[in-house]
Amino acid sequence: MSAAAIRVDDADGVRLVTWDRPDALNAMSLELWDGTRDALRSAADDGVRCIVLTGVGRGFTVGQDLAEMTDPRHADGSRGFRGVMAALADLDVPLVAAVNGLAVGFGTTLLPWCDIVLASEAARFRVPFVGLGVTCEAASSVTLAEAMGPQAAAEFVLTGRWLSASEALAAGLCSRVVPADELVPVAMALAAQLAAQPPIALRTTTRLLHADRRARWAAAIERENAEFATLAGGPENLAAIEAFFTKS
Repeated sequence: MSAAAIRVDDADGVRLVTWDRPDALNAMSLELWDGTRDALRSAADDGVRCIVLTGVGRGFTVGQDLAEMTDPRHADGSRGFRGVMAALADLDVPLVAAVNGLAVGFGTTLLPWCDIVLASEAARFRVPFVGLGVTCEAASSVTLAEAMGPQAAAEFVLTGRWLSASEALAAGLCSRVVPADELVPVAMALAAQLAAQPPIALRTTTRLLHADRRARWAAAIERENAEFATLAGGPENLAAIEAFFTKS
């Protein structure tokens, strides 16, 4: 994967982070995880007052690149998925997601961590963890129920079914659905509006909006990580991955 697979562009206090690995539907390679972590971590020091996250092509992101699941570098807790989650937990500038296409796995579980989520009419959402023989991630055992309500979240998570953009809007996973060609301009205009706010008040209020959830979501992540570690590499997970690559 080339360094161009993630682009970070700053202008007028807004950082646009673009996942640009369209042939893989922006599946999260280790380098893509780490580039995202670094873009989040460095935002405040770089004078960034709002971040917009989007993807190129048909995918927003389809989550972990399954071909890299066994890469031993993921054992480093500062890298990969865990590195991004730590950066999200510490982030105190507003994060806007512009969901351009398929949002699978982390592409969906990321969204409650964002302050505002905009979705293209082409966006579709899915969390296929149970079908892959594993379980929830990114505190989604709690966050999706908070966003959608317990029963809607249970059906979504346990069946692994797809949600359309309009269904995601009705379920509370996004705040607005816009035409595909307007998605990034609308997101950037919103980010510019946020970035124009008094910066100390903006960061303080963003931090306060996040404060109540942090301990609860951190506890959920610990529970999920323990169960995920038990299931990953087990017979159900290995069979599901083999079936995936056989079908592909």
